[in-house]
Amino acid sequence: MNWSIWAGQAEHQYLRPKKPEDTPSGNKSLHSQATTPSQFYTLLSLTIPGCDYLKTKGAEAAVFTLQNKCRNTIWPGILPGSGQIQLMNGGFQLNPGEVVNVTAPKKWSGRFWPRRFCKFDSAGNGQCLTGDCGGKLQCTGAGGAPPATLAEFTLDSPVDYYDVSLVDGYNVRVSIEPLSGTGPTCKPISCLAELNRLCPVGLQVKRNGHVVACKSACLAYNTPEYCCTGAYATPNSCKPTSYSKVFKAVCPTSYSYAYDDPTSTFTCQDGNYLIRRYKIAGLLFPWSSHELFKLLCGVADDDRDDSWLDAYDIESTI
Repeated sequence: MNWSIWAGQAEHQYLRPKKPEDTPSGNKSLHSQATTPSQFYTLLSLTIPGCDYLKTKGAEAAVFTLQNKCRNTIWPGILPGSGQIQLMNGGFQLNPGEVVNVTAPKKWSGRFWPRRFCKFDSAGNGQCLTGDCGGKLQCTGAGGAPPATLAEFTLDSPVDYYDVSLVDGYNVRVSIEPLSGTGPTCKPISCLAELNRLCPVGLQVKRNGHVVACKSACLAYNTPEYCCTGAYATPNSCKPTSYSKVFKAVCPTSYSYAYDDPTSTFTCQDGNYLIRRYKIAGLLFPWSSHELFKLLCGVADDDRDDSWLDAYDIESTI
């Protein structure tokens, strides 16, 4: 089984990186029949030097192993595509040094995003500064509040589609690097620029004088031209704007606006992938009957200390 990131193409307009629940049921690349619990099979946990993985018995599955090597806690958010099952109730807390396995069925599709600077009570109610999903620890079908950088996945359709999307804005850096695989567009893509430092003034989201996220122009100004709606709802009418060009200039392989398909859609056949985010790296190892997607939080990408945000009162500043 192969992994991909939920992507769009010009000839499939509904593949634009919108909310997964808006995906038409006829889109085979992004939508497969819902998997019921009866379709899961017993998993046998195995260990080899250097990595942990789960071997399936009777079915292919994918395991996301999320390991937090950051100095601070992170809160992954997960939103499935239309008709797909929810993984881990959509979100959880991942403490420094903690490892959590998340298992997905073969043709699962959806998105992952990092939530940062969160506070929740014992009932799972609270808020995150970036990527919040309705004030809940477990997103349970709710998407992350923009701005947030998205990694969007579709499994085995039959090739892998993948993209890094800034259509909903930006909060952390993300890259995806195929370690193997074939295809004319099977290559590394990324948004490694620190857009929070380059963000135009009108798009900045600030807390305590620090830019913690960068809005899309659609979110900031809500006009048809920026949102590709109304008279601008087609690829021919919705063109790059001065704001999306800023995103594209520093992150040329990422979606900078809704119809940025020609330079932002990538596919691989039988690929392995190295996925990196801000202080996060991920490694995917496909085998014939199982896969491992390992999400690691490290400090190599950026050594900036964000601990100033961990202690202050979120409720008084949001």
